[in-house]
Amino acid sequence: MDFFTTLQLRRAVKHYDNKATMPAQDFEKLMDSVLLSPTSYNIQNWRFVRISDKHKRLRLKQAAWGQQQVEDASEVLILCADSQAWSDRPERYWANTESSVQEMILPMIESFYTGKKQTQRDETMRSCGMAAQTLMLSAKALGYDSCPMIEFDNEQVANIINLPEHHVICMMIVIGKALKPANPRAGQLPVNEVLFENSF
Repeated sequence: MDFFTTLQLRRAVKHYDNKATMPAQDFEKLMDSVLLSPTSYNIQNWRFVRISDKHKRLRLKQAAWGQQQVEDASEVLILCADSQAWSDRPERYWANTESSVQEMILPMIESFYTGKKQTQRDETMRSCGMAAQTLMLSAKALGYDSCPMIEFDNEQVANIINLPEHHVICMMIVIGKALKPANPRAGQLPVNEVLFENSF
């Protein structure tokens, strides 16, 4: 499937075949793909929690106000991010570059994030948003459907996954084989309502 077909066919699917499973090699491809997602300063601040335990799935379903796809989908991933990744041994993120590059970049990272809590949080959401799209398009390219989810009790989910300090939950994504197709697209705005040149 070419990229633009994949893009057109990716939809938020709500109903999944609860007997379908994802082979290990497909899951590995998904993760290999999502780890190529861009992040500012290459800090790779996303963290992915794969929920394979059936009991935890049921608890998550309850935290998501009974949404059945949490129980039925082949895979459930909670996309989180470490808001302090920028300060956690940042030399790791530039380990394959020359020392002169590291000497330039590492102070820039520190200057950009230090003392800026809003920037730190904003960066988690930007990074997870890009990772989510990579994940869903990769799933579609492999023949799976997906659904991004934000309707859940954040505190309950944080408790279920034992969310560490300085981490935030961005969204949940379910992936699997559709039992029913997505509804028709509800209505796309024309490009002239969303694209502006040089200024609004």
